Amino acid sequence: MSTLVLELRQGEMMIVNGAPIRFRTKSRIELTAKARFLFGKQIMPPDQADSPARRIYFALQSAYIGSEEERGHGLIAARELIAAFKQATTSALACEMLDRAMSAAEADDCYQALKLARRIIRHEDAVLGRTPEAATRRSSIPCHTTGTTDSHADLEPGSPRLPGGGGPS
Repeated sequence: MSTLVLELRQGEMMIVNGAPIRFRTKSRIELTAKARFLFGKQIMPPDQADSPARRIYFALQSAYIGSEEERGHGLIAARELIAAFKQATTSALACEMLDRAMSAAEADDCYQALKLARRIIRHEDAVLGRTPEAATRRSSIPCHTTGTTDSHADLEPGSPRLPGGGGPS
């Protein structure tokens, strides 16, 4: 059986299958079944979706960890946002990555979609001249159950997007 072990700090937030969980004490947990989850800096709150690439990430995040309804709305929003981004960019590589991200999300591989969206955020930050601090503030990529052990020691707590707490429109 595949398991994933995570260490979370006191006060950290984790969203598992759409349910937010805040850890009151430092905890070590073991996921023994497949689950949709994000934790710490992987979670982008709505107020940080302040650029086209970040709005794409937020929409894909909703498609990954939201409720059934939010997941559907997240995919629709991601399609629209990706189409608009592709119209505005001159980067063929960015367009290819966005196509791959949307294909991954539609195939229910949101881990890969979020990973590609993170690369688009870095590209956008470089083009717009955003500072490296802002670009790496939430640079962690979501994990999924792969049968490996993972430590959470290098991640900082982040503000979660709570299901139903405002999503892509």
